[in-house]
Order: sequence, then structure tokens, then C-alpha cells
Amino acid sequence: MNYDPAGLAALLSEPWSNGACRGYVIMAMENCGFAGDDIRRMMAELHELFDFVSLEEAEAHYQKSLF
Repeated sequence: MNYDPAGLAALLSEPWSNGACRGYVIMAMENCGFAGDDIRRMMAELHELFDFVSLEEAEAHYQKSLF
């Protein structure tokens, strides 16, 4: 995989947005055919995680996950 330094710099300079992250999750779940009730449950859980888990903790969890 080749990395574009300019593209990576632009991506890293974008501000974090919980709303954008929620939008990505909603779109992914809709694209995978999840029911509205399941999406609402996911959004409630995500809201809780945003309150209690730091960005660093979430990144570390992602890095060691199987996904």
C-alpha cells in the first residue's frame, strides 16, 4: 500500500467530530441492512462510549481488534 503524504496530512488535519463518526456508523449499518431498532441501540451505545472512552483508548482497542 502506498501512502500519499499530502493526503494523509490533510486527513490528519481534519477535526474530530462525534457527529461525523455517528454518520459513518449509521451509513454502514444502513448499507448492511440493519433494522432501525438496531441502529438506534448502536447509537445509544456509541453515545455512552463517547462519554466514557478516550480517543486514545478507542484507537488502542481498534488496533488490537480483529476488525
